[in-house]
Amino acid sequence: MPGQTAGWDRLRLRLRSAAPPLYLPAPRPAGSPAADCEVCRGPVRPGFGRCYQCHRHALLGPALLADAVVPISYAIKGTPFADHLWRYKSAPPSAPAPPSAPASAPAPASSPASAPAPAPSPASAPALASSPAPASTSARASASVPTPALVPTPASAGASVLALLLAFLSDHGRCVWQRAGMPPPDRLAVVPTGAGRPGPHPLLRLVSPYLCLPGCSLVLRPGRQGRDLDLDRFQVLARPAGASVLLLDDTWVSGASAQSAAAALKLAGARHVAVVVLGRHVNPDDAASAPLLAGLAAARYDPSACAVHPPPNGTNRR
Repeated sequence: MPGQTAGWDRLRLRLRSAAPPLYLPAPRPAGSPAADCEVCRGPVRPGFGRCYQCHRHALLGPALLADAVVPISYAIKGTPFADHLWRYKSAPPSAPAPPSAPASAPAPASSPASAPAPAPSPASAPALASSPAPASTSARASASVPTPALVPTPASAGASVLALLLAFLSDHGRCVWQRAGMPPPDRLAVVPTGAGRPGPHPLLRLVSPYLCLPGCSLVLRPGRQGRDLDLDRFQVLARPAGASVLLLDDTWVSGASAQSAAAALKLAGARHVAVVVLGRHVNPDDAASAPLLAGLAAARYDPSACAVHPPPNGTNRR
């Protein structure tokens, strides 16, 4: 419908004008060496297809890992986007939703598509709360840390995070489901914080009003924090028998928490788990990140760009 399309267009425009710059992962080139992990898209050593952590996960939890891991952007330490992903969690539980946001929206992407480019979900887009425009950043991610943006409030950071996630799911949800080999999700879960934060995860509080999917709660078992895959780290409170689960994570560092959550969901009966990550953490001080960072540049949100499918013109940004 025209009004709904206009709402999504306004949301994308806001992302391109007021949200912090992103570092968008491109599809991995087929049949040629890549500077990123085939699972999480993080840095890899030359000649290897997977990073050390993802290789270890595959050894510890075969058949229980996520069917797809799709990062929306890299979260490079010291950049405004990485700061937003840290800062939004400080918003109080009673922080208001973005103004003019609908009470709810349909689940993203009604069905998988054979073509890689998905159509927007038929829902009106929430309006973004105002947030400070980021200062200019270095054109290359491998250069020095970009000039910091004006310090965002937790609420404005949360509005940017929410807008990015909703726009991505509308524009590329079907890419994710297709990569995971699953139908559109019928359950929603969020990777719990490793610190055992009480109450609902801040990301779950943000997205719940807009994604009409039954929740599948994950709870960190006492004393199970860690940096390695742990099949018993999380307890699933509602058994997702035969479900296709959309598992959200704000920041992927080692992936241990996200893959432990995926394993817990599958052990509880989920058939498919697709992980959508807002930011894949990269530390520019780590020498192993240099090849990956050399191919990245700061960019605004691009509805045609996705870590799964090639751009419409057939070119590759690498």
